[in-house]
Amino acid sequence: MDSETKKNLQYEKMTTKPIPKLIGTLAIPTIISMMVTNIYNLVDTAFVGRLGNSASGAVGIVFGYMSILQAVGFMCGQGAGSVMSRRLGAKDSEGATAYSSTGFFLSLLLGGIIGILSYIFLTPLVHILGSTKTIEPYAKSYIIYIIISAPFFTSSLTLNNLLRYEGRARLGTIGLMTGAAINIGGDMLFMFGMNMGISGAGLSTALSQTISFIILLAMFLTGRTETKISIHRISHTFAVPGNIIATGFPSLIRQSLNSIATMLLNGQSAIYGDAAVAAMSNTSRIAFFMMAVAIGMGQGFQPVSSYNYGAGKYDRVKKAFWFTVAAAEVLLLIIIIPVYIKSDFFLSLLRDDSEVLSYGIRALRLQCITLMFVPLTMMTEMGFQSTGQRALAIFASSLRSGLIFIPVLLILSALRGMSGIQEAQPVGYVISFIISLFLSRIFMKKLDKKV
Repeated sequence: MDSETKKNLQYEKMTTKPIPKLIGTLAIPTIISMMVTNIYNLVDTAFVGRLGNSASGAVGIVFGYMSILQAVGFMCGQGAGSVMSRRLGAKDSEGATAYSSTGFFLSLLLGGIIGILSYIFLTPLVHILGSTKTIEPYAKSYIIYIIISAPFFTSSLTLNNLLRYEGRARLGTIGLMTGAAINIGGDMLFMFGMNMGISGAGLSTALSQTISFIILLAMFLTGRTETKISIHRISHTFAVPGNIIATGFPSLIRQSLNSIATMLLNGQSAIYGDAAVAAMSNTSRIAFFMMAVAIGMGQGFQPVSSYNYGAGKYDRVKKAFWFTVAAAEVLLLIIIIPVYIKSDFFLSLLRDDSEVLSYGIRALRLQCITLMFVPLTMMTEMGFQSTGQRALAIFASSLRSGLIFIPVLLILSALRGMSGIQEAQPVGYVISFIISLFLSRIFMKKLDKKV
């Protein structure tokens, strides 16, 4: 089959296939890869939890740093991917390739710069991330390997997003799932087989990210995609990287605020000891595992939204939005019920310590109750970004990630102590949902005007 036929078949699939089937086709591989990746994160936390509360708390510290790397990877990947997908919808393959190549190399460069600066300022970095004196040595031993692999971490996320926006989520899943499987095996080998402790967890993560990077890059270099990754296809004008950064800026804001929120959460929890830091870190890990379903559905929605928006099929964008919200709610509910009922069991898998459990159970159950408010907020934000509505995308992405949560955390922790810290994220979900109800109406009205 020649390349032109492949392009036409891909265009027909993205613009005519029934919405539920199309989003399901794109979302299911993403959901599976995210679930596997999050299972790895939970297993990693459980392994490290055997080393004590300070080591368990270090996982939360490093998670904040990984959020910074994710911010860059998603900015470049979703910024380039959104424009690339709209170009493909408009049948401009050359323009799409310029964005995919430029986005990839931009991500690789920024990841390298962050890694170098992080190594130079390692000690102040772990304290900014919320480390206590007792957690610091564990955090340093873990984070150093993540720093070394920073450019591979950012660019593998970018490559995965580019594959999703091209409508080839299954190829991205292969790279991510392979990396996650290697990571779990690496934890057992390095942490316990070679007695490296928490350093082994860091080394395992770095190796798995590098291997994922190689697999994902190979997808573009072996002709399995419509766009290409080549240093010769990098744009020589500032317009393309500028457009990538501007379009991906909502992702940068969202992930950066996530990182800041994690730092503040660690810092506020540290007042009550390493057990509190470990408890809130473990709660966040389990909550993110549950949210992976909604995020996966949203990532199935984004390429459908971008592609059909570029093709001028605005009714399909609307149908995709509401289908994704409804499907995410149903899937999320299925996961939330058992986690709410057996919160103590799930938390004990990560760290079976009475003090950690006493802090974590209430926090996790409150999150379970309010996670149902997340899908509409998330899809509204993704809808604005995938259709290039930058200002509204930036505002929407800021809500759940920090614009609401950060002040709520500071206020509630001052008024209610540790109880307020447990309540902050659930309250943030509800307030963000209320605002998103109005934003979703704006999104629909903008589409109606184009029909």
